[in-house]
Amino acid sequence: MEARDHKPVFIDAFAGCGGLSLGLLRAGWRGLFAIEKDAFAFDTLSSNLTGDKARHAFDWPEWLEKQPWTIEALMEQHALHLSALRGRVDLLAGGPPCQGFSSAGRRRTADPRNQLVERYLEFVELVRPRLVLVENVRGITYDFVAGDNVASRRNFAGELVERLSEAYHVYADTIRCSAFGVPQERPRFFLVGMLKSEFKKLPDGEDPFARLRAAKARFLEKRGLTSKVTSRQAISDLEKGMAGVGPSPDTKGYQAILTARPRSNFQRLMRDGHKGQVSDTRLANHRPDIIKRFKKIIAECVAAGRLNVQLNQTMRERHGIKKMATRVLDPSAPSPTITSMPDDLLHYSEPRTLTVRENARLQTFPDWFEFKGKYTTGGHLRAREVPRFTQVANAVPPLIAEMWGEVLITYEKARAVARKLAA
Repeated sequence: MEARDHKPVFIDAFAGCGGLSLGLLRAGWRGLFAIEKDAFAFDTLSSNLTGDKARHAFDWPEWLEKQPWTIEALMEQHALHLSALRGRVDLLAGGPPCQGFSSAGRRRTADPRNQLVERYLEFVELVRPRLVLVENVRGITYDFVAGDNVASRRNFAGELVERLSEAYHVYADTIRCSAFGVPQERPRFFLVGMLKSEFKKLPDGEDPFARLRAAKARFLEKRGLTSKVTSRQAISDLEKGMAGVGPSPDTKGYQAILTARPRSNFQRLMRDGHKGQVSDTRLANHRPDIIKRFKKIIAECVAAGRLNVQLNQTMRERHGIKKMATRVLDPSAPSPTITSMPDDLLHYSEPRTLTVRENARLQTFPDWFEFKGKYTTGGHLRAREVPRFTQVANAVPPLIAEMWGEVLITYEKARAVARKLAA
């Protein structure tokens, strides 16, 4: 399979709503297909990144049904087609879902989601891409121990590195996304594998993480950004007092934030040529007593210097809040890590939670990117559905994905040139 227009080819496994894919497509990679099992998340990816009208689109193969897939079902039903791709895919991107590893969750070593690491490794062995790029929460690097049984200790990051190292040169590190133009602290584990038969082991200073850090300043300067983007710089044009509100276009009985002109370089970058109303700005229907409570919490956090910090026990008891994670945004700093729970973060000046679009801005999704499915879910459905807020929270920030795409494409282009000269 020769890549169209000589673009290197990638597959996105556990693709979610498409944040990593979007970044790679923008960086000049050709997307073959994406694997995502959730219907809502796949609908978002498909609506934005497939079809003739998409700004950046996959070249979806005819043999693969454009539908949600588990990685197990895909390997079972299309084993021959996948085997035919062996050695012909330049990059396998994407990492197993992070919920089982997250320090915000229960972190059970037997969590079935953790077993997707094994399925991922099986897919790598089947397709044998030249490069692999894995992203996950920092918690994947922590040891799992069942009770006091040290013999049960597992470290999934270590296992990934060890298993991939049989065929790949492996480089892994944890980076803080706020240092790379993302208006969100968001510490994330990344792993890059380079097939030993195709790439020599890189000397110090030439590994992917060194290149990523070396390329950062020029990458951000080209887009009018500095390394630190604040919450206000990211979402101030979406303030109710600035943009106004009107009826939600997709949910009867709700209000939505209207569209104001961009007020910062980051906002202009996120607008990305989009005209008209921005989607996903539906506001929560807070009761009057909740609004009053939020006003007090914002004022107290400002006075106590506790912006971007969890409410302390005294504050929680005073306001009747049981949640440990409630925080008020600091407008002069990047936000804390976005979560799937809409009420974890309060706006820095308006007594309300954030909209999907505001979370998407903090994740660097452009304004033309529209999310599909329910806004939220609850109860037993929480483990089976990925609504809009969760799609945004689980995504790889497209901006840092694009940066990785530009870094990795330099290795692949150099490899292709060297192979041609040797032929």
